[in-house]
Amino acid sequence: MNDQLLENAELEFLEDTLMKYGDDFSILNASELEGYFTALVSGPELIPPSVWFPAIWDGRAIEWEDPEEMKRFIDLALQLMDSVATLLMESPEQFIAMFEQREVDGKLEDAPEEWCFGYMRGVALGAWQLPPAEAALLETISLHGLEENFDALDEMSKEQFIHSTTLIDPAVRALHAYWLSKRSHLMPSVSVGPRVGRNDPCPCGSGKKFEQCCLH
Repeated sequence: MNDQLLENAELEFLEDTLMKYGDDFSILNASELEGYFTALVSGPELIPPSVWFPAIWDGRAIEWEDPEEMKRFIDLALQLMDSVATLLMESPEQFIAMFEQREVDGKLEDAPEEWCFGYMRGVALGAWQLPPAEAALLETISLHGLEENFDALDEMSKEQFIHSTTLIDPAVRALHAYWLSKRSHLMPSVSVGPRVGRNDPCPCGSGKKFEQCCLH
């Protein structure tokens, strides 16, 4: 997974927290969360945490049991997003999506659905208007990330399915490069991971400024 952007224990904490507070309409695992963040840092515009954080939970306000739990989740989420952004900016050829794996006939195989669902969730937050070539690249991801395409997946042979999964990472790199070339106001030396300003709305959804809520 991208040279292990987070430690296993950190990924487990993110996933446990997503499951604890999530429902059928929210992001529920670390793979989906990474896909979501990958789209957010790859798109045509930077989306503020006040928008993307509530969208993790499908817009629901979370009643956190412990402020420290909330702070750790936000810190690790931002760290994961920033790590993905930095990798795609500085070493895109090294990017490998963190797919889940499933056992088939005693062997582990990539299961890209959750990651791609997260990516398409991130795409939905941005104004993605793509020319035909790039739209075709996005279709290689949406094939596994939209329920409407499940029938097409079911009709594939095992070899066709495996081949379709190998197209996802190159498509992600190409789409990031496309939008990066359009974002002339961003300098390559600047991380594209959205940061929370002191006076921005806190991403926890409390309605308070960040400095008056989770900053400390």
